[in-house]
Amino acid sequence: MVSEISRRSFLKVGAAASSLVLGLGADVLSAKEHSDAEFTPFVRISVDGTVTVIVRHFECGQGTATGLSTLVAEELNFPLAEIRMEFAPAAADVYGRNGFMATGGSGSMRDAYIHYRSAGAAAREMLISAAARSWQVSPENVNLNNGVLSSIGKSAPMGRFVVEATQFPVPAKPQLKSSEAFTQIGNPEIGRIDNKEKVTGAAKYAMDMHLDDQVTAVILRSPRFGGKLTSFDVANVVDNPDFLRAHALPNGDGVAVFAKSTWAAFQARDLIIAEWDFSKAENRSSDEMRADLLSAVNSDPEYHAKGSIAGTASALENATQIIEQEFYFPHLAHAPMEPLTCTLARTETGVILYDGCQTPSGAQAVLSRMLQLEPKQIKIETLFAGGSFGRRANTGADYHREVAMAFLLFGGETPVKLVWSREDDIKGGYYRPAVAHKVRMGLDGTGRIVGWDHRVSGRAIFKGSFLERRMVRDGIDLGSVEGITDTPYSIPGHYVGVTDERSPITVNWWRSVGHSHTAYVMESMMDMAAAAAGQDPVSYRLSYLMGDSPDQKRLASVLRLVAQKSDWDGQVPEGRSRGVAIHKSFHTYVAEVVEISGNANDGVKIERITCAVDCGVPVNPNVIEAQMEGGIGFGIGHIMRDEITFTNGEVDQFNFPDYEPLRINDIGAIDTFIVPSVEPPTGVGEPGTPPAGPALANAIAATGVRVSHLPMSTNGVEFV
Repeated sequence: MVSEISRRSFLKVGAAASSLVLGLGADVLSAKEHSDAEFTPFVRISVDGTVTVIVRHFECGQGTATGLSTLVAEELNFPLAEIRMEFAPAAADVYGRNGFMATGGSGSMRDAYIHYRSAGAAAREMLISAAARSWQVSPENVNLNNGVLSSIGKSAPMGRFVVEATQFPVPAKPQLKSSEAFTQIGNPEIGRIDNKEKVTGAAKYAMDMHLDDQVTAVILRSPRFGGKLTSFDVANVVDNPDFLRAHALPNGDGVAVFAKSTWAAFQARDLIIAEWDFSKAENRSSDEMRADLLSAVNSDPEYHAKGSIAGTASALENATQIIEQEFYFPHLAHAPMEPLTCTLARTETGVILYDGCQTPSGAQAVLSRMLQLEPKQIKIETLFAGGSFGRRANTGADYHREVAMAFLLFGGETPVKLVWSREDDIKGGYYRPAVAHKVRMGLDGTGRIVGWDHRVSGRAIFKGSFLERRMVRDGIDLGSVEGITDTPYSIPGHYVGVTDERSPITVNWWRSVGHSHTAYVMESMMDMAAAAAGQDPVSYRLSYLMGDSPDQKRLASVLRLVAQKSDWDGQVPEGRSRGVAIHKSFHTYVAEVVEISGNANDGVKIERITCAVDCGVPVNPNVIEAQMEGGIGFGIGHIMRDEITFTNGEVDQFNFPDYEPLRINDIGAIDTFIVPSVEPPTGVGEPGTPPAGPALANAIAATGVRVSHLPMSTNGVEFV
């Protein structure tokens, strides 16, 4: 449900001789109170007719800039292709949600849908009112289309009335278009507005920043998580003419190495000899970690997240058939194509951070504390980011802390560009935690579920983070159980227990967070139950989605659609098998069918994937399709072959040769079908990922091999 916006929080207008600016999130302010330089609008219209949308969420490829601009373009009746966009400055009072400015949780479109449409509609009404007064006609007789205002016998470019428009009060509730009148929202022919500058190389990323007199900093970090620096020696670096200096980080986490260029900094760092204290570090190997997690799910849980353990135990005792399965999911890296980097420089009033910044409020808070500046003294210029998947918004703000320390260690006046290599990130970044599950399910004589005992163990992501108050309930980290405790399936006797793992390894939300493993378990178990009951997997799932709740109806709808589009009831081609999985995450409903050829022993080839998605109003169908494909590929690629493993606490993988991304030949065709809807739009950046893995697993299980320990390639499955 989209909330109404009060007059106080609705629109903010500043008038200047050259532009009309409209924004959200603060009291209405006149031009006399704020100049353009101080004002942070959402929509800017200049006297030359240029329309600029100020995008309050960062863009890492997920299509936010296009989506938010589409909303304004629709209500303003202005071509999206002619809209310009700028990233908003760090100003949580105007651009934040609940006082915090960030991008995440596939929530950009969900949070901004009414806001940006309202800003566009208000601009339209004010411009029409200005033209109507000038032409002495009723506003009902004035139209605004393609940047031109017109009435009977009169027309003028809208820029002609920009100054006059600011004299009108901001509409408290501007009239929004009906969905039937949409020409741009939902239009599959409309492409992304950032394509051209990305293709031509004009788009600027954090890695592209180069300021006059800047130095480059790289960090020599402990080879084991939790290790602390005891000493270091730079004697071997003397022959590097571009090496400048090296300093121990004040928190003991490593050594900041400064040089005139990135390559020189990496070369110098490789020659430094450092000694570490590993007494409080993670010193286990992966086999030990796996054994500890599996032991935890076979023991009494630490927390009770759902249901009654005694009631479920009783139901299982009376079951006709018991299905029991353990699951193991390894640590996973985010591995964005653009490794972490940012630049910090001094300004006359404080500092400025150049960054593909996912959490401007978080960065401001960290830099404010470390540099002893007020948040308003810290400006952030948000640039494009080459991927993230959650990495750029980690709980420890690692690279923002590092750039602040490096900046101070070099004197606090010289611009410092912090650069991570991909090896740095894969060997010492933030990971999707390793997680174990164990499920004991009981069926009656007809194959119906009578009890479901579900145990989970892994590192809690949200505990100790700035989101703990919101995401931890009664000691239970919701990131560990989302997709289980809130499943839309009507499961009787459903108990969920959780045990937290403790480790110095840094963990973080990863594309789809807990859903990345909970969906795999839930959908594998539903498939196993259907097989034990001798029933069709689609029909079996539908029988647990027969209620009247919106969740059940919408999830059942995408399941029926994907079954139809994949020809689920038709004959499977010889040598092929299919698997299905469904899941709700981030308020979006997704169903996927994976069709494979071959088998686990001789080699599996993914021939076709069919996806159905219900994400409410489909603002940009092209973006939705791309995000579903990207999410599917991301999920399947990691499940096929990726893992972060440890030997005596040190990460074994280093780069794409041994942490291999999805290859273009790994998947055949992907067909995405979008459910038409008038419901408020929801997220698409993450929901394609959770069902992808279990749909593949269920297709492989149809050939006789059930894979419950990942990745598949090291657990009995060959891919061709």
